[in-house]
This record gives sequence, structure tokens and C-alpha cells, in this order.
Amino acid sequence: MEGIKTNSMKKLLAKTLSPHPRPVVFDWGMLLLRVAASLEIAIVHGFKKIGVGVAQAENIPNPLHLPEAFNNVFAIAANIVFPFFVLTGFFTRLSTLPTLAVTLTGYFVVHWNDSLLEKDTPFIYSLIFLVILILGPGKYSVDNSLSKKLSA
Repeated sequence: MEGIKTNSMKKLLAKTLSPHPRPVVFDWGMLLLRVAASLEIAIVHGFKKIGVGVAQAENIPNPLHLPEAFNNVFAIAANIVFPFFVLTGFFTRLSTLPTLAVTLTGYFVVHWNDSLLEKDTPFIYSLIFLVILILGPGKYSVDNSLSKKLSA
């Protein structure tokens, strides 16, 4: 009996200390990360840019002095449309790029001279979408289904 407990503890410790998640854990984790980050950026930052949930639509900053119409459409798409693609896992890696462009601009241009407290939001969003860009969407995604069809 003592040997069984010791063996079970060793297995539990090995799983806990392993630097690599099991594939099923990775895939569910990526799904959770994609859904949570995409919903958060759309609800908290995207919808207020088009006036949803607020009395007046947010004034969209234009720190790079782009044409106003382009800047507004790009910012809205990067905060609503492309996060929806990331959420569903549709062209996931490409879909992170516009959001990263906006969040990294927020960090390096808009909030560069601000305190860490003010620039932590674009930093965290950038970090999350960089992780999604690097690791991909995981098994539970449209990309996975498309990839299987293209391979067949």
C-alpha cells in the first residue's frame, strides 16, 4: 500500500512539474485564452468605439496621424472584427496582427511616458495576443478543421 501511495505521489509531482502540458490541456487552454481575451477586448474596448453601452462613441486616438477614416476603421476592426476571428480560431495567427498593431501602438506610442499602472493594459493585451500568434489556436478552432481538410 505504501508503494502505491509513493508511486502515485511521484506521478502527480512529475505531472505538476512538467514544463509541457498534455495536448488536451494545451488545446483547452488555448481555447479559453482565445475566447476570454477576444471577448474582453471587444466588450471593454471595441464596443465603446462604436457607441455600444456608452452614451457617446469613444474618440479614437490617432497617434500615428493616419487618415482619420482609416484610423477609425482599423481601430474598430482590430478591437471587434479580428478578435471575433481569434475567438473562433479563424485565420487566427493573421487575425492577431491588427490587434497587436493597436495594442503595441498603445503601449509604445500613446502610453510610453505614462506610469506602469496606465500602460499595463496594452502591455497585457499585447502579451496575450503575442502568445496566441506564436502558439496558434489549438485543436478547438476553425483553423484546425481547415488544416485537416487541406491535408486530406
